[in-house]
Amino acid sequence: MQSKATTVEQYLSGLPEERRAALAAVRKVLLANLDKDYEEGLQHGMIGYYVPHRVFPAGYHCDPSKPLLFAGLGSQKNYMSLYLMCVYGPSPLAAWFSEAWAKTGKKLDMGKACIRFKRVDDLALDVIGEVIRRLPVNKYLEQYQAARRLVAARTTKGPPERKAREKSAKQAAKPVRKKS
Repeated sequence: MQSKATTVEQYLSGLPEERRAALAAVRKVLLANLDKDYEEGLQHGMIGYYVPHRVFPAGYHCDPSKPLLFAGLGSQKNYMSLYLMCVYGPSPLAAWFSEAWAKTGKKLDMGKACIRFKRVDDLALDVIGEVIRRLPVNKYLEQYQAARRLVAARTTKGPPERKAREKSAKQAAKPVRKKS
């Protein structure tokens, strides 16, 4: 559920008390462990932690007018969510995160970068704090730019060439029809 709030305080005050307390607890962990160059604000209808344009002028590749999202914290219809972009996809940090979470004995309800939870007790807050601490802005930007280069290499050398080869193969395999 996207909020119409314009400040983090408005966002939190618009939540039921139980959710407000849970998100405030997670927010406290995030703020205590974030690199000083990240900023907090509203992004995508929830609380966002991002690399501001003053640090990374290029912004988010899909919409350069927006700063690059690092983490998000929101209240959805049936659960609350913590988005950790730094553990999306295969990486040593993502592997560490999964292993560290498993050691806590808590169930990780995660899809892509989204950790879903109903109560703050569902979360391994120490693991969340550590993963945030392990990725200062400069390292996050290196990871992000490496991923973008990999995607660019795949799209310029991979699928289009393969599609062209497949199209040529299909055309070569088609029987030639003669006009009568």
